[in-house]
Amino acid sequence: MKILILSDTHGQNRTMYDVISREEPFDMLIHCGDIEGEQERLRTKVDCTLHVVAGNNDYDPHLERMKVFDIGRYRAVLTHGHRYRLYSGYDPLFYLAAENHADYVFFGHTHVPVIHEEGPVTLINPGSLTYPRQYGREPSYIVGTVEDGKKPVFEIRYLKE
Repeated sequence: MKILILSDTHGQNRTMYDVISREEPFDMLIHCGDIEGEQERLRTKVDCTLHVVAGNNDYDPHLERMKVFDIGRYRAVLTHGHRYRLYSGYDPLFYLAAENHADYVFFGHTHVPVIHEEGPVTLINPGSLTYPRQYGREPSYIVGTVEDGKKPVFEIRYLKE
């Protein structure tokens, strides 16, 4: 199973759709929030499982703030992250994982790509395609591969690659 993980696109939809075209085909798309009203159009543009949550710049009352779902035999939590004081550390996300018996927490908000494994939990933030904040400020996203009998692999990718 191939998974495309995006976040913090902030209405810059051309870049998002360019990445989608670049990475197709995939089986699941996860958007970690700040999609700014594009979620319904996105649903019509992709032919896969789609998980989207609201970020601090999303005002659609129908978007969930957090979702829990399965990826094969793994449990995942999806949240934007703005309610968890992420600039002080990741402890709140590890607690969120524990509360939901999750193997993975997908989040955004910081605009910095992260794949951080600690114990049985992996935190995954694809960064931002629009306003990257990490050193070098490269727009980023993540592609994951989940295969039976193998440990899932997640890779940060950059727009310039």
